[in-house]
Amino acid sequence: MHNVDVGSSELAAGLEVSVNGKNSISLSDILEVVADDLQNLNKNLKSIIGAENQVLVSAAEQIFGAGGKRLRPALVFLASRATAEIAGLKELTTQHQRLAEIIEMIHTASLIHDDVLDDSGTRRGKKTIHQIYGTRVAVLAGDFMFAQSSWYLADLENLDIIKLISQVIKDFASGEIKQVSSFFDCNVTLEDYLLKSFYKTASLVAASTKSAAIFSRVSRNISEQMYEYGKNLGLSFQIVDDILDFTQPSVQLGKPAGSDLAKGNLTAPVIFALENDPKLRGIIDSEFSEDGSLEKAIELILKSGGINRAQTLAKEKAELAIKSLSCLPLSHYRSSLEEIVRYNLERID
Repeated sequence: MHNVDVGSSELAAGLEVSVNGKNSISLSDILEVVADDLQNLNKNLKSIIGAENQVLVSAAEQIFGAGGKRLRPALVFLASRATAEIAGLKELTTQHQRLAEIIEMIHTASLIHDDVLDDSGTRRGKKTIHQIYGTRVAVLAGDFMFAQSSWYLADLENLDIIKLISQVIKDFASGEIKQVSSFFDCNVTLEDYLLKSFYKTASLVAASTKSAAIFSRVSRNISEQMYEYGKNLGLSFQIVDDILDFTQPSVQLGKPAGSDLAKGNLTAPVIFALENDPKLRGIIDSEFSEDGSLEKAIELILKSGGINRAQTLAKEKAELAIKSLSCLPLSHYRSSLEEIVRYNLERID
């Protein structure tokens, strides 16, 4: 069983000072120290799909051509360079570079499958794979990318990392099953939510940063601290995304506000709100069968303090992530790892 701690409210205070009152943080500025690494990654991503099947080649062009922040491989590069300094490595190894490509392939495969499950029409402003090629091809394209990434993973010949990242792929499925099986379940607990969020989001981030440290050949303690950093950063990101589902305008979200709630996916703001407003339970139990009931539920969540408590939880996880970085020497790479945590919190600041 994964240990996903709910946290304590006192931890949030320290980070708030370092975030509030600052100008908006630019992610591109934060990642500037690994810009060359990311540029090389972008060149390699399409080529490692291979050219055996024209549909897969077209799908790869559609996926990787859509851009995106490439945050997960960026975290691999930052963690790799921050820990490589400890080991006295002047440059990243080919294992570090291949790891970043594998992580992005696994993440992209999971997005293709997520879009099928959610029947999403667009991703990063472009039509999704299943909208263009159909559900069958989309599922197979995702399967292919999982398989291809697994082949490259095995080629790295590091059993600890093979086990770690294979667990991530298992966690994706566990998280999706856990989510679907608890739709409209008002008895879902915060611990359930955090475990599902770990499976669906934080597991990959944690494995990415720990694997980067392992390839730098640092101590087990530092590798574990990098795992904790990734885990808590991933949880904080998911909590922030779930807050934005209620607070960000639909135009910015790219989907209607409260869309997760409409499907019965009860996230942190809803779980906290259910503790304070019993009327909300009845509306959710009805699965929004009456006109205007979804809008009424969103109104109750916004008034109940559920958003504020979720913000506190996101800050607690962020504080834990930053504390884990104390194992690293001061450097531009460590600073960027810290700034990514703050960048995430600025989205709800």
